[in-house]
Amino acid sequence: MNESLRPIVVENARILDPSRGLDALGTLIVAEGQIRAAGPEARNQGVPDGAEIVDGAGLAVIPGLVDARVFIGEPGGEHRETIRSASRAAAAGGVTSILTMPDTDPVIDDIALAQFVMRTARETAVVNVFPAAALTKGLAGREMSEIGLLSQAGVPAFTDGRRTIANPALLRRLMTYARDFDALVMHATQDADLTGAGVMNEGLLASWLGLPGIPREAEIIPLERDLRLAALTRCRYHAAEISVAESAEAMRAAKRRGLSVTAGVSVNHLTLNENDVGQYRTFFRLSPPLRTEDDRQAMVAALADGTIDVIVSAHDPQDADGKRHPFAEAEVGAIGLETLLPAALRLHNSDDVPLLRILEALTIAPARLLKLDRGTLAPGAVADFALVDLEAPFVYSRDRIRSKSKNTAFENARLQGEVRRTFVAGRTVFETGQDRRDMPR
Repeated sequence: MNESLRPIVVENARILDPSRGLDALGTLIVAEGQIRAAGPEARNQGVPDGAEIVDGAGLAVIPGLVDARVFIGEPGGEHRETIRSASRAAAAGGVTSILTMPDTDPVIDDIALAQFVMRTARETAVVNVFPAAALTKGLAGREMSEIGLLSQAGVPAFTDGRRTIANPALLRRLMTYARDFDALVMHATQDADLTGAGVMNEGLLASWLGLPGIPREAEIIPLERDLRLAALTRCRYHAAEISVAESAEAMRAAKRRGLSVTAGVSVNHLTLNENDVGQYRTFFRLSPPLRTEDDRQAMVAALADGTIDVIVSAHDPQDADGKRHPFAEAEVGAIGLETLLPAALRLHNSDDVPLLRILEALTIAPARLLKLDRGTLAPGAVADFALVDLEAPFVYSRDRIRSKSKNTAFENARLQGEVRRTFVAGRTVFETGQDRRDMPR
């Protein structure tokens, strides 16, 4: 029997499946790369011939995480991150599906380039890789990409990555065209003119540090404009990352009006605030910038009540040369694939957000948003899942980082919730204590 396709039975585990509202002790049965059963009822279904029996006592079985905002250097910036290295970092974090952003070199704005990412992923990645394509050619904000052709080629979302389209007439046309293909418009809301030379949240702390600030209005104004255009065009619209309380209120109001709109938040903005910048720590230079503690708490509340739909890592690798500068000159971004789950679990451990709600925002919610058949332990689903010790504490030291870049906002942080083993289509792609990084898919 091909060992990579060997049936797997995980016994005595806590089965957590937000797609079914399930949190119970039970058994997981996997055969031929699919979930056969998961839950208390699976205990009585027998064991497939030749199955590997895993004692899951003390462990949780969760669907593989779906990360809907991942920046990767390949093509053009392979020194920062490749599809291969990002996939291995993802596997170590229990992330089994990633949506890659199009702002590479060249920009992913046509079918050939999207297919390059898909082909490279098939050849080198150990997790599922889905490329987002650019909304505008070259990310220039002037000419629409071929949304129809790219949608038909399997691209699940369209975004200009870090950039915000300034021209509302162009964005209206994009939304109208995307609606006809039921394509997802995923948009960053950071007005370039209002952001200007700002490098952190505008406020008293920025003044004390002598750093130019980014006002909250740089996010709120383009978001409110986008929501108006989404109502006008009736497209599927997703605000990629929100960070301030007023943005959450705008999303709540839009949802009450019945608009087909969703929002994401990075785990950084759920667990960190502007005070973490400290003495000009460049790993905390992010976009959007870390905001006030009141804003962080507003993001947590919006996640808890469903105003915010998905949590993302906003994984954005930058090499040492890009970060070894004065704060205002350092590159923007932090890696996050490996810390997405344990950082999000801080909200569970502090009793701020129920565990199933956190997992929903990390699994089935982004899967549904992107129309992927992932993020669930339901019978018949692809067997993408992870075994996690929710209680295990660890320090995220530099020598644990599998990403090619080391610019983490959680360097030497004490975290809780360690991934022990990750499976994609029933195959082990990561296991603690063993070097499985070169296992075939």
